[in-house]
Amino acid sequence: MKRTFYLASAVCVVLLSACGGGGDVKINPATVDNSIDNSVTNPTSDAPQENPCAAYQNTGGQTIQGFHDGLDCIYAPTFVDAGNNLVVDMIIPALPGDGAHIFQGSLFVGKTYDTDSDLAAAGISEGGDGPVLTIESGVTMAFTSNGDFLIVNRGSQVFAVGTEMSPIVITSVSDVESSRADVPTLNFDAVQQWGGMVVNGFGVTNKCVYTGSVSGNDLATSDCHVDAEGAAGLDESQYGGDNNDDSSGRLEYVQVKHTGAQVANGDELNGISFGGVGRNTVINNLQVYSTYDDGIEMFGGAVNISNFVAVYVRDDSIDIDEGYSGTIKNALVIQAESDGNHCIEADGIGSFSSLTETEIESIISQGINSAPTISNLTCIISPNSAETATHDPGAGWRLREGIIPVISDSTVISIGADDQSSTSDNYCLRLDNRSAQAAEDGELLINSSLFSCAQASRGALPNGTSVQAFAESLGNQFATVAVEGTDPTAIADTGLVILEAGRASTAPIYSVVFGSMVVDGAAPVVTPAPSSGRIGAVDNTIADWTKNWTYGIHDGARAVDLWFEK
Repeated sequence: MKRTFYLASAVCVVLLSACGGGGDVKINPATVDNSIDNSVTNPTSDAPQENPCAAYQNTGGQTIQGFHDGLDCIYAPTFVDAGNNLVVDMIIPALPGDGAHIFQGSLFVGKTYDTDSDLAAAGISEGGDGPVLTIESGVTMAFTSNGDFLIVNRGSQVFAVGTEMSPIVITSVSDVESSRADVPTLNFDAVQQWGGMVVNGFGVTNKCVYTGSVSGNDLATSDCHVDAEGAAGLDESQYGGDNNDDSSGRLEYVQVKHTGAQVANGDELNGISFGGVGRNTVINNLQVYSTYDDGIEMFGGAVNISNFVAVYVRDDSIDIDEGYSGTIKNALVIQAESDGNHCIEADGIGSFSSLTETEIESIISQGINSAPTISNLTCIISPNSAETATHDPGAGWRLREGIIPVISDSTVISIGADDQSSTSDNYCLRLDNRSAQAAEDGELLINSSLFSCAQASRGALPNGTSVQAFAESLGNQFATVAVEGTDPTAIADTGLVILEAGRASTAPIYSVVFGSMVVDGAAPVVTPAPSSGRIGAVDNTIADWTKNWTYGIHDGARAVDLWFEK
């Protein structure tokens, strides 16, 4: 029977040395003996206080608990780390004041297995078979270096359920220390402060070989164990299987901040990597902020995401590959002024360039190429150039390699002067190779969407139709934008109003009611009218779901103003 530990009323056997706060603490976690009362004492009171830090019982029957320094809970690598995985259920409790849970190593939930026989021997076949990590509302978790990250292995689950007024924050020690300084020292665009988050499941990835098909409801595979990003040495983890109904837990009202690392095998870690994560995983109100590589990357699986915010992502804010078939509804992407690549970069088939045409068509016929449904997406991109971009210049959507999505009620808006150094820069919409064929065949659909970029599109369908003409044939609209760039707010140009007028308006700048939009001096001619009644993530007809719990876009909860505010 699995055991869950919360607040340990027991206390330390060994008297611990005094220590400072944050990442400078160098201690081992306490081993608890219930027969001795050696409680942490609150410095403002003579009454002994219970240690509020997370705890678990090891295989030897000892209770292992973090050290409370009066404000933060400190977890040394002997508590958890790469190679010292969490193998029992554990709860990370909310702390009083602004206390944070400081991890001096990685936190890997459950073990990883790279053969079917090892999984079977461990009794792991779906989410819930392994240990469960529960993170309480209001918790701040912080990691020390970009060599440290959080992995939820197959069979394990994470339940991180915050609230609008009490979100969960997973960030770096440097961010926590900066927030406590009289003058914050961490830049808004600081990345690689810690590694990032990886969630693995038993969902479908076309990096594995399957029999049957999705339509026949008989899809099956064996020995499907794909190395996740960051998989090297003790950091190794795998994902994949044939269960798109798998559950890796629940993430609600969660911020993931200041991530990214280039690890030993050449991978660049994202804000969150979802590997084969199933649709019974619940993800609502999720934010990534200031990430070195992608914001979220979907490697297969079918997890559904609603209310997603990506701010200051240096590569692709939403990256899709390997057969992802979930839904993304209500998403707001805001690039930095001088950095950020695609709002969406989406591939249909893993290792596409190494496959024969017959192999590609076989994967598509099985229904295991990427086929997501995306609606109410707002992309505010900067026309940054190769000279300033960490990866590649700013752009909108690139759909390629056999992805066949349905995208609706969405908008891509480029603000500022277009970069003229390359024809591949700063476009709104691009289709390539097998996805361009899917558009010609009437399978790839973009509906009721609005684009505003100096470079409207790039690429062509096999029959020679331009990507812009294809999109317009489905009733989407492209604003006429000067090469030098046009600001789509009412105070800048009354002939192009897709965003609110910044501080001149009480409404958030990233929203406009569809009926108030102006394109080329007139009401938009998007047809049919958006089925949701709005284009983009937010407008003034609904409550702003980004308020209170996000960071970086609202006054009082950001390091700098948004660069395009007036």
